Amino acid sequence: MSDTVRLGLVDAHHHVWNLDRRRQPWLDPGHEPIHRSFDTGSLRTTATGTIAGRSLERTVVVQCVTSLPETRELLALADADPLIGAVVGWVDLTCLDIKDMLDGLRASPGGTHLRAVRHIVQAEPDPYWLQRPVVEYGLRAVRDHGLGYDVLIRSHQLPQAIRLAESIHDLPIVLDHAGKPPIAGGDLTDWERQIRLLARHPQVRCKMSGLVTEADHEKWTTTDIRPVWDVLLSAFGPYRLMFGSDWPVCVLAGGWNRWAATVEELLIGCSASETQAILVGTATDFYRLPPG
Repeated sequence: MSDTVRLGLVDAHHHVWNLDRRRQPWLDPGHEPIHRSFDTGSLRTTATGTIAGRSLERTVVVQCVTSLPETRELLALADADPLIGAVVGWVDLTCLDIKDMLDGLRASPGGTHLRAVRHIVQAEPDPYWLQRPVVEYGLRAVRDHGLGYDVLIRSHQLPQAIRLAESIHDLPIVLDHAGKPPIAGGDLTDWERQIRLLARHPQVRCKMSGLVTEADHEKWTTTDIRPVWDVLLSAFGPYRLMFGSDWPVCVLAGGWNRWAATVEELLIGCSASETQAILVGTATDFYRLPPG
């Protein structure tokens, strides 16, 4: 293995958007610092820091809105930009024609980069949305197409993820943003209990991403993040965790380089193989990333 590959870094979770092409309705008041367009060129310029001597080498770009056209654009972008190794797109999991929908995405330009799908479950008020029969049908179609599923939920919705893992035990699942623990609130008791239940299911992975925006955006320190890190490391183990930046959303709470520096500090005490898994291996395996 060459030094370039060995010392590479995979960012398993970032976004791009062009406000001239498509609105981002979730950019409500409070998101002013990121109420502009972002592309992979901006990411390259921004992500200048390293983690454990590793520089950014490959990424996974993730959908923002419930839009098939956006997913097609992300696939085409991945086909044109070698930085992007995989796409997490959106499909309508409640559509009975989901198999045709997935086949259509696969056949579109860059379609081979589709490795997982995601729905914004955090916005669904139904506490059993992931257990709806039509949604389970859709997720089985995702599985049968050889794709994984990114679970985007808030901490109080973790029981849905647990039931999903129990119901479709062979669906590869990754929990985005560690289930959004209530870091700013300070009480992690319920979140920790649910995380440990979810981690009992071996097909589930977890992203170390999106944590700084769950903390106090202005005042957070590594000390605020460490209790979450300790739970995740204990529950999932290092070989089921993956680094993600959630850029450019992380700009709201310090940015890519500050989060990278925090992760480097959290990794102190991890072995070389554990660090490799968190920074490269887990994401590479889950999203079947090509060599750097």
